[in-house]
Amino acid sequence: MGRSGTNSGPAEDLLIELDRDAGVPLHRQIEAAIRAGIRDGRLRAGASLPPTRTLAAGLGVSRGVIVEAYQQLVAEGYLASRSGGYTQVAAPPPAAKPPVARRAVPAAGFKVDFGYGRTDVSQFPRAAWLRSVRAVLTTTPNDRFAYLDGRGVPELRQALCDYLNRVRGTLAVPDDVVICNGYGQGVSLLIQVLARRGARRIAVEDPSSVDDARVLAGAAGLDVIGIPVGPDGILVDALGEADALILTPSHQWPTGGVLSAAARAEVIRWARARGALVIEDDYDAEYRYDRAPVGAMQGLAPDHVVYCGTASKTLAPGLRLGWMVLPGHLVADVAEAKLLADRGSSVIDQLTFADFLGRGEFDRHLRRMRPVYRRRRDVLLGALRAHLPELRPAGIAAGQHVVAWLPPGLDEAAVVAAAARRGLGLQGVGAFRLAPGPGGLIFGYAILGETAITEGVTLLAAAIRELRDT
Repeated sequence: MGRSGTNSGPAEDLLIELDRDAGVPLHRQIEAAIRAGIRDGRLRAGASLPPTRTLAAGLGVSRGVIVEAYQQLVAEGYLASRSGGYTQVAAPPPAAKPPVARRAVPAAGFKVDFGYGRTDVSQFPRAAWLRSVRAVLTTTPNDRFAYLDGRGVPELRQALCDYLNRVRGTLAVPDDVVICNGYGQGVSLLIQVLARRGARRIAVEDPSSVDDARVLAGAAGLDVIGIPVGPDGILVDALGEADALILTPSHQWPTGGVLSAAARAEVIRWARARGALVIEDDYDAEYRYDRAPVGAMQGLAPDHVVYCGTASKTLAPGLRLGWMVLPGHLVADVAEAKLLADRGSSVIDQLTFADFLGRGEFDRHLRRMRPVYRRRRDVLLGALRAHLPELRPAGIAAGQHVVAWLPPGLDEAAVVAAAARRGLGLQGVGAFRLAPGPGGLIFGYAILGETAITEGVTLLAAAIRELRDT
């Protein structure tokens, strides 16, 4: 490369052509080529450039020529030197030619968004995670990077059992654990297996999440029936004929109720009498503020309960790490469904999380985050008391959201719409119901600063005043 008979040639990594007869120093030609690539967008911000030795060999020049070109572009702000000897595009300066007009993409435009389901990923423990990545890459035997069975790597299954048995009171053994890409994939695999085994009806809490089990069950041809939810979780007396029940017993989503010990025992009796399965979605049990820990139902009846957990609310949803602790008779079928779905989750991510758990970093991260989320929750509750005392907060003792029930005379949809007009993003409970029920608002506070939380409640108060005035 760069040494053809025309005295010019490209470097494959950067498409640089040098003209040795032009009378222009080679390092200036290289600077100009890289500078032009950044300006026209061909080299995007953050892109890594080839090492100086590699590029020098490709262009047929001395390494000093490349070093001189890179240093000049660093000085101009086009490139940035990173630790470890990496050179990256720093940021594109203003384009040399007028930008092409593009159609504006409409945005939500919310000043404050209380949307639920978002973990504060800015708090992700990068340094600790990196230590685990390095440990995995330097110590893992080669055979671990080959295809494995559908359950996941043994190290993570063992680490999860140690953690869940200690913290959540499960009765988990590694052979009964299947690793999946978050709760959505886990419940999808379960529904597939249940449908193949002849299941016809699945029960869900009402209200409950609409974007996972309810949609997936309907797509699999299963009837979906709603079980009403009271202040303490589902009304067990309403349980009827179903082959499976999806439950959030430790912190009902979205109302926040905690299923009592007596109600849990009744659910287990129902499951045993019908030969049914309880799918326990333990989505945010790690975050509790004003109550003692509530153990998982799986520890009461591991033969009838599937325990589902993820790292989405604790670390980051982008990790796509989830797990199921299954009754033994389901493990083989669910593991096979997992293999058919994607040949297994990322081995490196699984091993990294196993090391992260084993080193105690997961516990440390949770201890650091609980006070952060608790302060945000306290600010939210204080703002509601000060500006909207007629709203009744519920489910406040744990999690990353609060439900506030509306007083009679305030229509939920009208409140949500009025809030949006003032730049406030909110979700109503009604969107998650199968049957009509009281109006309520869901306040997700995990990613909001304390000032933004107060501003959001103030906007809501103004929106409700407007509704009442009109």
